[in-house]
Amino acid sequence: MASRILALISRKNDTREASYVNTSAPIPVTDTTETPFGIQSVCHTLSSSNANLDRFAWLGDGLAIAVWTRDTEVAETVYERPGHHTLSCYLDGGYRTERQKVPGRYGAPSRLCALPGDHESRWWVRGHMHFMHLYFLPEHFTQRAVQELDREPRELTLADRTYFEDAHIAGLCQSLANEHWDDADGLLRTNETAHEVLSLLLRAQGVRRGVALKGGLSVATRRRLRDYIEDHLAEPLTLGELANVAALSEFHLARMFRTSFGLPPAAWIAQQRLERARTLLRTTALPLAQVAGLCGYANASHFSHRFREGVGVSPGAYRQAVAVR
Repeated sequence: MASRILALISRKNDTREASYVNTSAPIPVTDTTETPFGIQSVCHTLSSSNANLDRFAWLGDGLAIAVWTRDTEVAETVYERPGHHTLSCYLDGGYRTERQKVPGRYGAPSRLCALPGDHESRWWVRGHMHFMHLYFLPEHFTQRAVQELDREPRELTLADRTYFEDAHIAGLCQSLANEHWDDADGLLRTNETAHEVLSLLLRAQGVRRGVALKGGLSVATRRRLRDYIEDHLAEPLTLGELANVAALSEFHLARMFRTSFGLPPAAWIAQQRLERARTLLRTTALPLAQVAGLCGYANASHFSHRFREGVGVSPGAYRQAVAVR
């Protein structure tokens, strides 16, 4: 198992395509660009130990999920700046596992750990453990600071928390572990639940970085740009047009937009188009061509390609999946 998962995470993956893994079949190795996994990743560390990977899936949107089982008399596990955030939820066991800097506090079912991408930790692992991991990029967290809290993305990061309790998040993690990941509908439900978990983490486990912020847009300018983009999302937008709204040069807007929104203008606008498309597919019966037009796509074919690229399923499959929930 360790050799197979090492083969998986050592290659680059296109996170737009999700693959399902279980121990009864060979693990499919896909082309994996844009994932946080590498030699320091949590996945790599666990697979190099005696942990058994029960299930694994790419969820789209740069998210990944795994369920692990580990049985050992005693072993030390070390995580060193994995580069991606991890949320861990114990499903069973863990009663004798502890973090070395928090001695005497042990794991248990429904207990959670939040591990930032730049954290370092050492753990004593003892006995039986069955746990779920949700892996996500720092950008997932900081972009939500803008979208959901109207905060600079550089202000917030994931707190380093060991064995905290949150019944809502733990319940969602249990549902993630119980979900079917091997079909489009189940994968989409898992993706949506994972996004809900990230939003809850932002509010409950986000901490200020404590650094002076320089070079970003003012709060008023940021709001003005967001409102303008929302009002004109169905139309072609240009950098010069946005620069006029912000009363800046194109050069300065491009630099400051990325600083304040966490993405370049084109990528941010593409994200907003996808979010509007999701909403329209969930809440209306509009033809796909009309949805495409309202979201600023050239035609239904372009819309379908971009939606599948960003979400992992076609617009039709997405609409069908959310309609039966």
